[in-house]
Amino acid sequence: MLKVYNSLTRRLEQFEPLHEGFVGIYVCGPTVYGHSHVGHAKSYVSFDAVVRYLRFLGYRVRYVQNITDVGHLTDDADAGEDKVDVKARQMGVAPMEVAQLYTRSYFEDMDALNVQRPDISPCASGHIPEQIALIRKLVDGGHAYEVDGAVYFDVQSFPEYGRLSGRNLDELLEGTRVEARGDKRHPADFALWKKSEPGHIMRWDSPWGVGYPGWHIECSAMSMAYLGETFDIHGGGIENIFPHHEDEIAQAEAATGQQFVRYWLHNNMVTVDGQKMGKSLGNFITLKDAFAGRPPLDTPIRPMVMRYFILTSHYRSPLDFSMGALEAAGKGLERIENAVRRVRESLRGTVEGAPSGQIQQLLDETREKFLAEMDNDFNTAGAIGEMSAFTREVNRLMDEGDAVTRDGLEAVNQLYEQLGGQVLGIVTDESGRAVESAGIESDLVDAMLEVREDLRKAGHYELADGVRRRLSKLGVQVKDSADGPTWRFKKGAPS
Repeated sequence: MLKVYNSLTRRLEQFEPLHEGFVGIYVCGPTVYGHSHVGHAKSYVSFDAVVRYLRFLGYRVRYVQNITDVGHLTDDADAGEDKVDVKARQMGVAPMEVAQLYTRSYFEDMDALNVQRPDISPCASGHIPEQIALIRKLVDGGHAYEVDGAVYFDVQSFPEYGRLSGRNLDELLEGTRVEARGDKRHPADFALWKKSEPGHIMRWDSPWGVGYPGWHIECSAMSMAYLGETFDIHGGGIENIFPHHEDEIAQAEAATGQQFVRYWLHNNMVTVDGQKMGKSLGNFITLKDAFAGRPPLDTPIRPMVMRYFILTSHYRSPLDFSMGALEAAGKGLERIENAVRRVRESLRGTVEGAPSGQIQQLLDETREKFLAEMDNDFNTAGAIGEMSAFTREVNRLMDEGDAVTRDGLEAVNQLYEQLGGQVLGIVTDESGRAVESAGIESDLVDAMLEVREDLRKAGHYELADGVRRRLSKLGVQVKDSADGPTWRFKKGAPS
């Protein structure tokens, strides 16, 4: 029986969808003004596991994840410049070029991490009419007001404001994130529509003049457009609880009079030496750099190792990024991949026969323990632990000859595919094969470099240079030093 931690009630609750057999889930997507970093990976891999498990349990899931391409200001509140607009000026291109470039980049990275595409990926700029309609409804209902072409939500008109974050208006009055503006009735009032300044390219006509939407109204309008006025799950980063999600609740429920979201799930952050990883702090590592092994990393990180690393942490727990932790994750994933390969290869030479008693017991116990972990608020860390324990036992039983029948191995492979593949997304058709291939390629590169060294010592420098050029064409970067040559796979090469 699935239980989830609801940030709104601050307790673990039994999950019961609004409509039997169907789950509607909305997760705040990226603001597309730069390449995705490891912090983004933690959020979207974590929610990918949530969606995968809901589908594994038999629910029909509609997963909506937006693309923010306008309205997200540089200080995440009502002041500053639009992040996409700033990037466009820096690059000397149109804002929509920036948005499209980094949207494509985002999905490339998510595909590499085996993150399933959302069912719907709405762009904020493509849903301006829905946002204007929602703002008009709030104005007509007395929950919002217009001042000189800008529209603000009146927080004092919504008595439950602050319920999600645990803040009240008196605390907000003293809060550092609330900027007192002369055109606001209350310092905590937030912008629903912003008046366009001269030179602002992303702008639309509205009943209040030419402008663009605020960041918060976008998610309320898009989520309700595809999931209804009330839906099951809203996910996002813990840093979005206030003001973003708090404001979403206020404007949605003030407009409809209905509960907006039944369960709020919040993903914790990635840290580096205990400090949040983020673009504003300059300590982020893009996924493309991590996959290619560019500085500050010195070796490429396989995307599936990154996924495994993220899933070894509960989604509500912080995850500290370090090469040591990634290396441990790589070894843990490799053990599972090697076992999967061993099982699949052994199937080719087995005889017919039912699974042994030991194998059947192991399968039943593993499934039961794995599901218990996932039922406990999507505890992927515990589920990974069960997969690792299962792998150790599979190897032991195969060593002892107790898992040599076709039916037994097929059952083991099926469990890997269901739990490790369908749910965790770490077992694929390529599992095992990639590790084996990378190992062979590494050995071949080492052998070619030994031949190159022999040629250089014999004075055949032209032939030695030819070996280096051939390796470069194959995607291998060779660096000579006083201690001998070193090498690594370049971007796009096997790793």
